[in-house]
Parts: sequence; C-alpha cells; structure tokens
Amino acid sequence: MAIKIQIPTPMREQAGGNAEVAVAGATVKAALDDLLHQFPGLATKLFDSGKLRPYVNVFVNDEDIRYLDEMNTPVTDGVVIALIPAVAGG
Repeated sequence: MAIKIQIPTPMREQAGGNAEVAVAGATVKAALDDLLHQFPGLATKLFDSGKLRPYVNVFVNDEDIRYLDEMNTPVTDGVVIALIPAVAGG
C-alpha cells in the first residue's frame, strides 16, 4: 500500500489526468518531491521559489499540515495526502 496524493481538478491536466497518484516518501515534502518527479508540470502549480504556494492547502488524512509539522509531517503507507486549492470570491 503506497502513499496516495489526491489531485484537485484544476491540477489534473498537469498530473496526466489522474485524480490520485501513488508516491513514496517519509515526509510530506518527500512525497511531494516524488509527485513532482513523476509530473514536473505540477511544480509551478504547487511551489513558488521553493515554497508551497499560499493558496495550496495540504491535508494528511484530513488534518491540515499547518497544525502538524508542516512539510516535515511524517507519512507512512496508507496515508492520503489531499491538495486543496483555496477558494476565494465574493
């Protein structure tokens, strides 16, 4: 069983149309690095100057990584990482 990253609809074109991608890594950062290795086109959607874009929220099993250990949050097989773009409007 691998770590799975859920890809939101606006980013699926850069992820080969996949809604979910299996990755490897011991932390959220390592898992996202593996995702970018598989789909380099996602880099500009997720990161700016090496930092996660402020409008991209990352959840590990429904918990926001901002309240965990951020990009250093440990992950193991079976974990689901969800990428959730912030929605704004009026």
